[in-house]
Amino acid sequence: MTMNYFENLTWAESIKDLVDVLAVTYIIYYLILLVRGTRAIQLLKGIFVLVIIWALSTWFDLYTLKWLMNQLFTFGVLAVFIIFQPELRRGLEQLGRGKLFSRISADEEEFSRTVSHIIKAVNYLSRRKIGALIVFERETGLNEYVESGIPMQSMISSELLINIFIPNTPLHDGAIIIQDNRITAGACYLPLSENPFISKELGTRHRAAIGISEVGDALAIVVSEETGQISLALDGQVVRDINEESLISKLYAELSPKTMEKTRKTPFWRRMGANKHE
Repeated sequence: MTMNYFENLTWAESIKDLVDVLAVTYIIYYLILLVRGTRAIQLLKGIFVLVIIWALSTWFDLYTLKWLMNQLFTFGVLAVFIIFQPELRRGLEQLGRGKLFSRISADEEEFSRTVSHIIKAVNYLSRRKIGALIVFERETGLNEYVESGIPMQSMISSELLINIFIPNTPLHDGAIIIQDNRITAGACYLPLSENPFISKELGTRHRAAIGISEVGDALAIVVSEETGQISLALDGQVVRDINEESLISKLYAELSPKTMEKTRKTPFWRRMGANKHE
């Protein structure tokens, strides 16, 4: 039967079947991206476990368990629509806006929102000469330094950033670390740079910012408590008194989803070679 199917298969039917399979794969892939990072992924894991139990009960012919699982799946379809109602609504909203199949665009939109809040916060802190240290994780993990601080796992907002660095608050001292557009931890301790050529005018925050950029590829923003100047540290170097336009441009150049995706696709040895060349 299988051989007869392939013998009678024409080129037009082969292309049609290929397009059909690719379309279904594409849809499933982006539906997975849609629920990634939400509580729905945990529910999907639970459903997967139930499917495995049902398969085992069928394989070993366990009548009672198989009957129970069949009843569960009979009414489970309605339960799925109820449980996944927020995700389904979000998916339909994105479909209506033409964004269901544009995950990178959605990530870019979230990143733009993050940058907007960061700029608003550092400008506020700069005008009032309130010291701050904000670190962005890139390819090199910063969990070692996250563990030295206070766990937060918070959405980024300018109001939250400002409140964190207000003097005499519990999280004022130390740095906050941002991973995947979320504030992972506050009051984190960072390694201080031991570079003897660093200007003596730079204090502990600047040395910590340079230090974290030396041990990995992290990017750090510093607001000086003495002058209110905004500085940016990257690759062991610091740009002092950076203006708003340059800061925004550098954040997009180094941290945008497209840049990060390109970096991940670049082989490790090429990235190392590029860093040495710079």
